Amino acid sequence: MHDHRRLGRELGLFDTDPLIGSGLPYWLPDGAIVRHTLEEYIREAESAAGYRHVYSPVLGKRELYEVSGHWAHYSDDMYPPMDLGAEQVVLRPSLCPHHALIYRSRSHSYRELPLRMAELGGMYRSELSGVLGGLTRVRAIHLNDAHIFCTLDQAVDEARAALDLITRAYADLGIRAARHRLSLPGEGGKYVADPNLWRRATALLKEVLDGSGIAYEEAEGEAAFYGPKIDVQIADAAGREATLSTVQIDFHQPERFDLHYIGADGAKHRPVMVHRSIIGSVERAVAHLIEEHGGAFPAWLAPVQLVVLPVAEAQAARAEEVVRRAAARGLRAELAGPEHGSLGARIWAARLVPYQAVIGEREAESDLAAVRLRDGSRPGPLPVGELLHRIGERVAARGTGLWS
Repeated sequence: MHDHRRLGRELGLFDTDPLIGSGLPYWLPDGAIVRHTLEEYIREAESAAGYRHVYSPVLGKRELYEVSGHWAHYSDDMYPPMDLGAEQVVLRPSLCPHHALIYRSRSHSYRELPLRMAELGGMYRSELSGVLGGLTRVRAIHLNDAHIFCTLDQAVDEARAALDLITRAYADLGIRAARHRLSLPGEGGKYVADPNLWRRATALLKEVLDGSGIAYEEAEGEAAFYGPKIDVQIADAAGREATLSTVQIDFHQPERFDLHYIGADGAKHRPVMVHRSIIGSVERAVAHLIEEHGGAFPAWLAPVQLVVLPVAEAQAARAEEVVRRAAARGLRAELAGPEHGSLGARIWAARLVPYQAVIGEREAESDLAAVRLRDGSRPGPLPVGELLHRIGERVAARGTGLWS
């Protein structure tokens, strides 16, 4: 595996500047393409799974986090309050309090549940400078977050469905989970003091894991302050583990925010809140993808999907036409003409691009392209239309395969 901090800069994906500050990377154009494509993939997957997307502010009044419990249990990791007249506002450390308020803003019947609410939103953690690094530990985080408000009887199925979404996303992205962890509370005042809450939520998560047939390890001291969680662990180039994806069952915040729904009996009932993140933060996900693939991203995620290489200047016009036709099909294509060096040098420079189309004299005359794949295989000369169709099919199918 590779170090994403070095490779990400070499590939022009992201960088930092001291005037912006530590732990605050900016995205360069190719990195922005990867990020945008990843975000769109997640939104489409969530929409297909019945999630509705929302937007919520990155600020909240201090009182909001006092109600949620973040101020009492998590304030050391939050930025200090900002005085705005008679109010104090805080950069949010998580999205769940906002989503609880969105749920609370309308009345709900049991017929509406489960209600799946998703957002890819910003949140902020006051990380110490010594732990910051590249995209893996940052101070401004963009989290693929969602909260499912459901009945107690629905909680296990919803959490299990979230695990299934994670498994499918990892397959499409070419990510391997290092292990699954059931994160439990430890000693001290970091955790909500409600033994019944912990016992009920832990039992449900164990049911989820056991029913999914997933091997897991229990780890004390790794839970969220309000409840246990399933953590999907990944490993970096040095073998260090980090959490990428999570599934949590929460009885605490529905109680704190006095959330309810009207049951079949006409009475008020408390919903269960399932927290889940399919790819965690976009920053950490892209960092891991860089390391896992060495910059050779799956074709659907690659910043450039097709490079067109005219052998000589005489074929440049035909090569430009191929690039235009590819763009019209929604593919990300670039021209690498003779002005960039010999054909061999240009092929080498484009070695991370999934598909290469070489246009020589014979190809230009016959509307063909000599096809080269990133893995070294050569399917042979193909009509340009067929080539673009096949690439389009592979991109639309996602996954890690290059040819079929």
